[in-house]
This record gives sequence, structure tokens and C-alpha cells, in this order.
Amino acid sequence: MAKQYSIAEARDRLSGIVHEVEEGQPVELTRRGKPVAVVMSFEEYKRRTAGKPRDFWEAVEEFRRTTDLEGLAFTDEELKEMRDRSSGRDFRLD
Repeated sequence: MAKQYSIAEARDRLSGIVHEVEEGQPVELTRRGKPVAVVMSFEEYKRRTAGKPRDFWEAVEEFRRTTDLEGLAFTDEELKEMRDRSSGRDFRLD
């Protein structure tokens, strides 16, 4: 589990916290006992954000580049076979 410091403690111990995260241990910062932020090493940050699209449209473009959309298409007959033919659940509006 990550170490926790209140924001006030973190302000007083910033240098030590930086050393902790450089060694690979993330640190949680809390406000009134609730976690509000995480401090992590720059290497860990780069690892977690490497290659990820920055916004929705970039994600769509990446999906289109890397996915065979023709292979995802189903015939009408295949869709009919996939359909759930159960009666469904009972519900009532009150």
C-alpha cells in the first residue's frame, strides 16, 4: 500500500517524498483524511501514459487503423442466430 501524507505534511516533507517516489513507491496525498492525489515517479508516469490517445477522436482513429472492420461485420443470418429468444424479465410500472 502507498504511504499517505496530508497536504500539510507533504508541504513540510516534500524532499523526502520525492526520494520515496524516485525509489518506485507512489505516495497518496490526503485532504481531511480522504485521498485526493497521487505522487509518482516520472518514469512511472511515462510508463502509464505511453502510447495512449490523448482524446476521444484520436482513440477512434487508432481503433480504425488497428482493427479489421470488415472482419467485424455479421450477416443477417448470423445476427438472427445470436438473438436471445427468451421472453425476458417481468416488470411492472407502478
